[in-house]
Amino acid sequence: MSQIQPRLVSLAWPLFLELCLGIAVGMLGTALAARLSDTGGAAFALANHVVGMLFILFRIIGAGVSVVITQSLGGRRRDQADALARAALGASTWMGLFIAALASLGAEPLLHLLNAPAEVIPLALPLLLALAPALPLDAWNASLASVMRAHLRTRDTLAVIVCMHASHLLLAWLLMPRIGLPGFALAMGLSRLLGIVLHLWLWRARLNLWPRWGNWWRLPRAELAAILHIGLPGAAENIAYRLAFMVSVAVAGKLGATALATQAYTQQLMYFVLLAGLATGFAAEIVVGHMIGAGKLHQADKLVRKAMGRGLLLSFSVALSAALAAPWLLRMFTNEPEIIATGCTLMWITVILEPGRTFNLVVINALRAAGDARYPVMAGASSMILVLAGGTWLLGLHWGLVGVWIAYALDEWVRGLLMWRRWARLDWVPHARATHRRLRRQ
Repeated sequence: MSQIQPRLVSLAWPLFLELCLGIAVGMLGTALAARLSDTGGAAFALANHVVGMLFILFRIIGAGVSVVITQSLGGRRRDQADALARAALGASTWMGLFIAALASLGAEPLLHLLNAPAEVIPLALPLLLALAPALPLDAWNASLASVMRAHLRTRDTLAVIVCMHASHLLLAWLLMPRIGLPGFALAMGLSRLLGIVLHLWLWRARLNLWPRWGNWWRLPRAELAAILHIGLPGAAENIAYRLAFMVSVAVAGKLGATALATQAYTQQLMYFVLLAGLATGFAAEIVVGHMIGAGKLHQADKLVRKAMGRGLLLSFSVALSAALAAPWLLRMFTNEPEIIATGCTLMWITVILEPGRTFNLVVINALRAAGDARYPVMAGASSMILVLAGGTWLLGLHWGLVGVWIAYALDEWVRGLLMWRRWARLDWVPHARATHRRLRRQ
């Protein structure tokens, strides 16, 4: 275990900083939008919810890329890992274009589906249309970065993310006061182009890997099948969660622009709270994937159990600190007493919510890396439908945003305990052994 732990930590801290930067961009974008008005802040949040809902389709590719490449590298099949990396680029092209088309053609119906208040739509619609062209660029960056992380090059990826997000923030700060919310989208597109250039340079310099022209649009059957074997269940789980979560956004929209703004501002704080658990989960997925490929199942089990213990302690501590600081943190977005009071209450619910979420962030990624990708979908779907979607609608209409966040907490704990039961009973082991045998035969 002493050989594994430094690897986990060395992977987790760049991932944490990378995720932190991503959340910071969203938070500062929300703050810049809120400077225009609380309606602008609500519109910014709603447009980004739609983009997030559509981009979750990329998980069909993204959820499988990292896992299958780490398994191949763990099994010492570098040739197979390189073929999978090139296949991911072609798949990202088509998926990114498909998502961009959905965002462009379905922008207004999707906003109405979320019960967007009438005063929010005129601001959210142009932003959503402006964000659409950047989505294929985001898809390419996501695949390029996933390959780098699978090769344990998380520090190099962090350097690219720093450059990309720094340029995004600088451009957004310059453009948004002049052209409004679409300035954020223009800044995003330019920063993503920079990210692609830097990632491609790192592929060549660090991995000796350079995609040919055909790799950007071809879909090789064997490699794509391996990615989809993991990616489809992973995407289904993420899509089910996103659809259920969007019910809560629709409930907030039904409660009015003030509730929607409160939801948006509080979630920006909550995203920072979950970063430690999310980084731990991503790092565990990478290390577990290498271990499964190498046949080291016992070490993988010990790693996940230790990661869970540390993740629970971190998530509770960070959530408690954020709840205590919420009255001051929320003033970054607004000075409305009603929004701040409700947001503080929601942050105290987060103290209960986050330890439950840690089970999902760490164990689901570990199950997927072990080849047990279908169970999280089957076990989690009922909770997402009944507790998350049904609970937010029922409790939200009676208790407002407080009811919505209670439903969030209940869903995370139900699903999290189901995932931990799966791991603790070692029900993932047959899948891990089958994955290792398949790699040895190839």
